[in-house]
Amino acid sequence: MKGLVIGGAQSGAGKTTFSLALLAALRKRGLRVRAFKVGPDFIDPGHHTLVTGTTSHNLDGWMLSKEENTAIYKRCAQDAQVTVVEGVMGLYDGFDPLGEAGSTAQMAKWLGLPVVLLTNAKAQSRSLAALAKGFFEFDPKLSWAGLVANQVGSPNHARILGKAMQAVPEFTFLGGLTRQADLAMPERHLGLVTALETGFSEELRERLVSWLENAVDLDLLLANLPEFDLPAAQTEAPPIDSSDKVRLGIAWDKAFCFYYQENLRRLEEAGAELVYFSPLQDKSLPAELDGLYLGGGYPELFSTELADNKSLKTEIAHLAAQGMPIYAECGGMMYLAQEISDPKGNSRPMTGVLPIKTTMLPRLRSLGYRTVRFTTDTVLGPAGTRARGHEFHYSEVTNTSESSSKINRAGSPGEGGLVNAYEVGSRKGPRPDTHGYCKQNVLASYVHLHFGSNPMLAPGFVSLMKGERKIA
Repeated sequence: MKGLVIGGAQSGAGKTTFSLALLAALRKRGLRVRAFKVGPDFIDPGHHTLVTGTTSHNLDGWMLSKEENTAIYKRCAQDAQVTVVEGVMGLYDGFDPLGEAGSTAQMAKWLGLPVVLLTNAKAQSRSLAALAKGFFEFDPKLSWAGLVANQVGSPNHARILGKAMQAVPEFTFLGGLTRQADLAMPERHLGLVTALETGFSEELRERLVSWLENAVDLDLLLANLPEFDLPAAQTEAPPIDSSDKVRLGIAWDKAFCFYYQENLRRLEEAGAELVYFSPLQDKSLPAELDGLYLGGGYPELFSTELADNKSLKTEIAHLAAQGMPIYAECGGMMYLAQEISDPKGNSRPMTGVLPIKTTMLPRLRSLGYRTVRFTTDTVLGPAGTRARGHEFHYSEVTNTSESSSKINRAGSPGEGGLVNAYEVGSRKGPRPDTHGYCKQNVLASYVHLHFGSNPMLAPGFVSLMKGERKIA
């Protein structure tokens, strides 16, 4: 087996487009390929999955331990001939500017994979060699598979860059990708447009492969990758008898598609049968559900359709009032609110499960890794449970003065039955304005928790659905 990590010299180097082109080219050669994404991003793995036909998984050096990351990699790469790990931000960028936690470089070393450095070489010549030498010498523990220049002006520009790179013989110059504006992935707030919306046509696949094969020496890249035997993955838990499983509804459509695949796998391993439904299309929930998981996404872009699906909203509100266990993250939390408003004040009614309102902002509201401690019993676990996650959104809870009076920070229900169940921290310190809204058996927050950060989260949710555990 062979593998590589794609590291950018900076954010915006074109890692995702290059990764998709490389995955498509490897598949066209008949190779079994598996893709991974470093960092908390939900959107890039969706595009990987469309290209490879197999699920792409997140790896994260801050939310998860080295052991958890390597276990995910081993388990998902077992039948692969080549693995491609798309990095996050610049190669050495991570949680802290003075450390490597959460960085692509850290992950490359943990997995023992060489790095292909991708850099925006627009208007560069000899300076590319200086940049490459700096990256090479910054961390002697990294291994390298070569350098690819992106945003190159012409084939002649690529030849000039190749000559300049002769000054850094430690780095193999693999080629220069010419600027192709029509290949750029469409973007919006929160990142790229999701795979569920864009799809991946055969015509786009062929153009990406042609773009890469005409500029990058793929044979040389594959030759530079060392062969290695992947150790066997840890034995998975024995399958659970179907009669002992619970049915967990998973919101899945263009409005809700932000889930860590490891979260879903752990829920299945704990005894949940995942039953997918669409809050946009389905007029009622699947039959005989024991709980709901409402992930993040873009409910604000589909607020009219969500608001118009009154029968499903009513059913969810009724089940929540009856005590059904429900866990919601970011966009899912917005769906459980009373309404979603745009920056101009136009609002659409949501399920009303929680006595809060949310409003979209024209600017980023919050971004970063988060530590969470449960201050009271929740659907995911008892008070004192700790986990790690990520927060990234352009909306906020806007009825602050009204909702704050309804939230009891001490752990017992305040007015409206709402409890703030989270004590949240960030790199800068405590974040008292980030809540975990808890009401009966509902838990909702802007924070996307990674269940791999605490192996008891998924079993805790399933045990509540089974009736083996109750919230005090």
